[in-house]
Amino acid sequence: MTHTIVRLFSHPSDAFQATEKLERMGISHSDISVVANNAEGWYDKDKGLHHDRLRGMKDNNHDGTDDRIEGAGKGASTGAVLGGGAGLLAGLGMLAIPGLGPIVAAGWLAATATGAAAGAVAGGTVGGLLGALTKDGVPEQDAHVYTEGVRRGGTLVSVRVSDAQARDAEAVLREYGGIDASGRSSAYRDTGWSGIDPAAPDMTADEIRAERMRYPRS
Repeated sequence: MTHTIVRLFSHPSDAFQATEKLERMGISHSDISVVANNAEGWYDKDKGLHHDRLRGMKDNNHDGTDDRIEGAGKGASTGAVLGGGAGLLAGLGMLAIPGLGPIVAAGWLAATATGAAAGAVAGGTVGGLLGALTKDGVPEQDAHVYTEGVRRGGTLVSVRVSDAQARDAEAVLREYGGIDASGRSSAYRDTGWSGIDPAAPDMTADEIRAERMRYPRS
């Protein structure tokens, strides 16, 4: 049986390190997906990852550019290529999603969400992301929390695994600070939130930084 495990990360670098470790475990990048808020501009389609905005950057030659994106072509429709080889992070692309803000995404969940939103009258890809999560077995109330987490600056990682892989995959996501919906739902509801609102304004970079300070790395 295949399971879909979804976890929310406060910091994109933690999520990226988790996805890379999942791939090293032998999980195909086609079974992993990432959807991340980019309001702070930590990712640029031409320049890749910004050193001062993303922890975990690999810059062994100290030139201010992540080593994994050097040599990548500029202006590609899917954004700068990380490393140039196969792998989830090689397919990062940028989207502008009303209600969620500027997004960096890769993998099956992003593709499913975008496709589900095509032609939607209301909700756009916000509704598409909710639909993609629930279609894959995520309870609707949890899907609302995960989507709101992205709106508030978080990074969502989803991974499809077999029974045999599930425990190890969950351990990796937990190791890098990933939490499930229950770990954030109460905090959101304490602020009066009751569910994702497709008409909600995008959060600014300052608002997201303030939100992230509420959830320091463990």
